[in-house]
Amino acid sequence: MRSLNPDQLRTLTEVVALGNFSAAARRLNLTQPAVSLQIRELESRFGVQLIERRGRQAYATVPGQELVAHAERILSACETAEAGMRRFREGWMGRVSVSTTLTALTYQLPPILRTLRREHPGIELLVTNMPTRDSVDAVLQNAIDLALVTLPIKAASLRITPLRPEMLVAILPADTKDVPDAVTPDYAATHPLILEHARGAVHALVADWLGGRTPSQGAPMRIGTIEAVKQCVAAGLGLSIVPDVAVAAPTADYVVRPLRPAVPCTLALIEQHGKPDTPALRIVREALLTLWAPFETRGPKPNAAPRRTFSAGRPRARLGA
Repeated sequence: MRSLNPDQLRTLTEVVALGNFSAAARRLNLTQPAVSLQIRELESRFGVQLIERRGRQAYATVPGQELVAHAERILSACETAEAGMRRFREGWMGRVSVSTTLTALTYQLPPILRTLRREHPGIELLVTNMPTRDSVDAVLQNAIDLALVTLPIKAASLRITPLRPEMLVAILPADTKDVPDAVTPDYAATHPLILEHARGAVHALVADWLGGRTPSQGAPMRIGTIEAVKQCVAAGLGLSIVPDVAVAAPTADYVVRPLRPAVPCTLALIEQHGKPDTPALRIVREALLTLWAPFETRGPKPNAAPRRTFSAGRPRARLGA
């Protein structure tokens, strides 16, 4: 049996939708005899009547209704295929998948994503939010090309580039009395705690910092986003520990204090060693490397500061292991 003709299927759907052969002919820029011929050929191919005429009106028979339903799915798939091929013809450069911590996605990535979309519309960029441990697994399984994660992580098969040497800080309700200059684990344990969900990288860092101390006022609240954590602290519900980038803007809603001992939560870019490079991957990697920012006393300084324009050239920041 010969293959279905998409043009004939489109003709059938138009005749049924408009209820008239002449109207379908005008819509398709065909003659009415050509439309009639295509319907007869379809009916001959399947051996059933597809269209019933009543005067000038045309109606789908029961077999015709079923074929129209199939035709709509087939034509939709054809349009999707055409759109996909059009992307290649019109400058599609490739697909790059990026996973990121929610903190980086909230406070640092939007300007970079906006610039990538504006300057490189041919890159299909897939961005998803994942906890650090899930991002590491996804990169190792080659399900994700690049990931922004919170250090420390250990994986010999990953290329790890430290970016922003951030620190954790404590935030307390604005009306808290006698807040010390730095918050210690013993002090934190005397307050109700509001912590990130258990799969987050910050949660593990905070647990290590607390050193097994149990809050004296019950189990911590577990909150899914840093913004929600900040709102809970501002409402007077307890003390929390968050990345300093999340509370960089001055506010009267809560008090911010460093931790003692200090806890780094450095943002890093990871990818597989030896992953095949593409122009699209190089452009996105270089864009993410602009997240590196020099701190006078924190972390090693890359060999050269990354450029602020994103091109297919080689990234300027050093890639460490």
